[in-house]
Amino acid sequence: MNTSQQFDEQIAICRDIFHKKTLDYSTSWRVMRPKSITDQLFIKAQRIQTIEEAQQKLVNEGVEPEFIGLVNYAVIGLIQLKMLSDKRTEIPAEEVMKLYDIEVANIKSLMMAKNHDYGEAWRNMRTSSFTDLILMKLLRIKQIEANKGKTIISEGIDAGYSDIVNYAVFALIQLAQKNNS
Repeated sequence: MNTSQQFDEQIAICRDIFHKKTLDYSTSWRVMRPKSITDQLFIKAQRIQTIEEAQQKLVNEGVEPEFIGLVNYAVIGLIQLKMLSDKRTEIPAEEVMKLYDIEVANIKSLMMAKNHDYGEAWRNMRTSSFTDLILMKLLRIKQIEANKGKTIISEGIDAGYSDIVNYAVFALIQLAQKNNS
């Protein structure tokens, strides 16, 4: 089990979906304010938790697409935070994919450092714990947003979005392993 390779495999799936949706919808997400992105992430994480708790779903779509959505919307959030002064709603697909790749490279670097320090503890966690951690991060982000981005000691919104990507990728890795066994 190679975490770096598994991360890359799951990100490739997320990236492919992001790219295809960019070709279908362009960068319509550019009209979203950061708070709206946080709310979209919250909705996706809440749906995952509801499915995990109820063990059933009425919409015929499992948790994997929701975790992929968490990855992609968190990356959108990171891009939006860096482009607050850029008022373009349309960004060429090639440019937005470069921005996506930059954010993912930064996130992976953080993940690899933390993964080393924590000794791959995530492998012994339950997938549902990632959902709860994502929801907790989102509540923290909402509080930071309510405080107009100010924190006293805590990391900012960007760190929360990065952690959400990593937790969602860990969940996707675990789900892929379950599906392959």
